[in-house]
Amino acid sequence: MTQQFYSNGKLLLTGEYAVLDGALSFALPTKYGQTLTIKELDSPVILWTSLDEKGEIWFHTSLQLELFGESDVEILNEVENLLTSEDKVSKMLLKILMEAKRLNPDFLNGKMGYEVHTNLSFPRNWGLGSSSTLINNIAQWANVDPYALLSKTFNGSGYDIACAQHNRPIIYQIKRRDRFIKEIEFSPPFIDALFFVHLNRKQNSREGITRYQEQEFEKEVLINKISELTEECICCTELTRFKELMNIHELLLADILNLTPVKENLFPDFEGSIKSLGAWGGDFVLAIGKKNTPEYFSNKGYKTVIPFAEMIL
Repeated sequence: MTQQFYSNGKLLLTGEYAVLDGALSFALPTKYGQTLTIKELDSPVILWTSLDEKGEIWFHTSLQLELFGESDVEILNEVENLLTSEDKVSKMLLKILMEAKRLNPDFLNGKMGYEVHTNLSFPRNWGLGSSSTLINNIAQWANVDPYALLSKTFNGSGYDIACAQHNRPIIYQIKRRDRFIKEIEFSPPFIDALFFVHLNRKQNSREGITRYQEQEFEKEVLINKISELTEECICCTELTRFKELMNIHELLLADILNLTPVKENLFPDFEGSIKSLGAWGGDFVLAIGKKNTPEYFSNKGYKTVIPFAEMIL
């Protein structure tokens, strides 16, 4: 028996960091994602292989199924503590599977083993959600709530899980213990002026979140401002105004994070607008420019420039 699951990657256009505190945010599922394929084995072992976008193995491990033979939390914790591997990927994978087991004791409860393959369709350093797509895929396999599994492993706002599950742009908001998710249309007349540029470095989202949470500011003021920007952004039809909205958003977060906006820091001579996406300092940024925008960034050494229509579902 073979099972296969797929999850979309993600980009957050508005609401980075503030989404954690309840700001209405605009999130974009990408055409890139990750597939999880499971085949049953006769032997009681999980043979796990992870492939990158080129089909090359970047991670491989084997786990004895007996590790998951007990659903008791204390026993699982004891097994986890006995592991001495220095491999962070192995440890995180085991943690995800064990937390899935805690959420559904029937998961990994048989005598059959599994051959598991994950396949990314984007480079791992792009920051499109190699972790969130894995969490959502494993949650489908284990038949558990992906948001609960995320909370037990990587934490975060959950917007990336929502993107993994939706095939159109969404607005996303955390409301107390619940979340508001709505698919929307986003096809403004200036869509050909929007490009995603990779900054050639991977940013740690958890470090960025920690930096944000350490700052002192009036959260309600920020939440309201970001929510208003999101509402206007999704309905905007004029390029000039859209640039203004992105610039306002960028300056708001720069002031709170005490960081220099990416345009001022790296591209001061760019004629258009540039907005950070996700954790500041790495991964993708949104560039709002003209037809020659890819050439500008290529000349600066940034070769990964993807038009909006080629990136977003």
